[in-house]
Amino acid sequence: MSLVGAYVALVKPLTALFPVFALAFLRFAIAAVVLLPWTWRAAREPPLSRPELRQLFLQSFFGNFLFSICMLSGVQRTSATSAGLVMSALPVVVALFSGALLRERLSGRLLVAVLSAAAGIALVQLAKPAQSSAASSWLGDVLVLAAVCCEALFVVIGKRLSAKRTPMRVSAWINLWGLALTAPIGLWQMTRVDPSAIAPRFWLYLVFYSLAASVAAVALWMSGLRRISAGFAGVFTVALPLSTTAVAVCVLGEALTWLHAIALTCAMLAILLAAWPTASPASRLGY
Repeated sequence: MSLVGAYVALVKPLTALFPVFALAFLRFAIAAVVLLPWTWRAAREPPLSRPELRQLFLQSFFGNFLFSICMLSGVQRTSATSAGLVMSALPVVVALFSGALLRERLSGRLLVAVLSAAAGIALVQLAKPAQSSAASSWLGDVLVLAAVCCEALFVVIGKRLSAKRTPMRVSAWINLWGLALTAPIGLWQMTRVDPSAIAPRFWLYLVFYSLAASVAAVALWMSGLRRISAGFAGVFTVALPLSTTAVAVCVLGEALTWLHAIALTCAMLAILLAAWPTASPASRLGY
């Protein structure tokens, strides 16, 4: 989640150079080449079943494709501060979906951790200056909330797949579905891009974005889900907007306010509450 937050901040210049679907298509295409060795099954690994193929498609559809559409469309219609406050619901939605769809029992301490994480993200967004030119819209907020639900479904579906398949294999197939979904519009939008007008450093940004988003982040996330519950993992989504803020402060030179400091305290409290050992391993994993 920290890696995702970092590339969200650093990839911002690319959105001014590439249309959205063209950028997504290039991301998946570059990663597809890197993930080619994991695309086909190993000699001892059983072939993918139809339910697994369906789950891989749904995870990519919600977590890669639909999430991007809802988020970009929502941000166009609402202020950044409002969108950030809605995104602060992500740990809560993940915990609720985990209980409803995976039948995971949510401990009281985990619920407090979720609320602390949400409070930290909300404070980070409140610390950002409001943009007077961006009028808040209920439709934009609803679209951002839909994006939050899509990301939560990505987490829950990933929990089921992580028990059966290796993280790199899941990463490869999720990426392939993302490539297929973005290819029709992405290839068309690529005709509007002039590669010679793009500086070399931005191509390096694109490679970093592709490898971080489609390879490293997914592999790390799926590896973690093999060892902990989805509800427990949802607490750590707090790191996404917090790391974005950290990059903005340290790399882009934005100011750090006292609200940021309180938000970081809330985030650390959430992680400690969720991860602190208890008497039984099951309770430590959030079951």
